[in-house]
Amino acid sequence: MKKLIRFALVGTAGFAVDAGVLWLLMHLTPLGAFTARIFAIATAMFTTWMLNRAFTFGASTRTIIAEGFRYGSVGIVSALVNYAIYAGLLLTIPALSPFIALIAASLAAMVFSFLGYSRFVFGNKG
Repeated sequence: MKKLIRFALVGTAGFAVDAGVLWLLMHLTPLGAFTARIFAIATAMFTTWMLNRAFTFGASTRTIIAEGFRYGSVGIVSALVNYAIYAGLLLTIPALSPFIALIAASLAAMVFSFLGYSRFVFGNKG
């Protein structure tokens, strides 16, 4: 349970980094919302990787490159899972509030990413 709480705290920090970098890039550079978002997501993903590595799961026995690749892979798949569930709910239940779909999709993606990070990235299985 402690790992799940730490994971949620790290996710909150990642969201703050994501939003902060997006805001800074939108206001201090000529980058548009879509390009700035790519950099914001990358920065947030790096931040959560380092925090999860130090605070939630501990470093794996893999090389830092292999661990980073695995972390990024789980992060990208988790984002796709989130969007697929969100879109699927809205398409199959048109009357459903987008915010309810967002909550359901985010919770499912959180479970997926927690399991992916804890087992595939930091599982220390070599």
